[in-house]
Amino acid sequence: MEARERRSAILQLLRNRTAPVTGGELAARMGVSRQVIVQDIALLRTGGSRILATPEGYVLPAATLKSAARRILATRHVTNQGMRDELETVVDLGGTMVDVSIEHAVYGEISAPLMLRTRAGVDMFMAHFEKGDTAPISLLTGGVHLHTVEAPNEDVMEQIVSALRRKGYLVE
Repeated sequence: MEARERRSAILQLLRNRTAPVTGGELAARMGVSRQVIVQDIALLRTGGSRILATPEGYVLPAATLKSAARRILATRHVTNQGMRDELETVVDLGGTMVDVSIEHAVYGEISAPLMLRTRAGVDMFMAHFEKGDTAPISLLTGGVHLHTVEAPNEDVMEQIVSALRRKGYLVE
């Protein structure tokens, strides 16, 4: 398969999937290395495709952002356990943690896609912080950060907001 055909096949696969697809899975399906997939994704992005790289794999926003309720919530925690609990609260109640962002004094808004929907996704994401590989971007702002949260309906969104409020994570 030629490079152009492979990139077209990658886009088609991402369009047809609602769950993230790992670089390893794409590489195996396309019969190339993961590095070739990374290059293909970069070229697809430069060509205008809005492919997000999340902790669980690659996604197209059109395939993932179909929730009935969407809010941006200001939250705060300063420990890894707090971060895990915040994320698990959202996914356990049926929500999706779409992204995280902070307002930095020099760089302005810094944002990263998350697309966390399951405990397994939270576990994969948290493994990096719990091993000490990296630190959350919210450390730059004393733990304060924004999350875009999605839910299948407003009732579920209210349950998520109420739970985060009860646990003391909401900045209000």
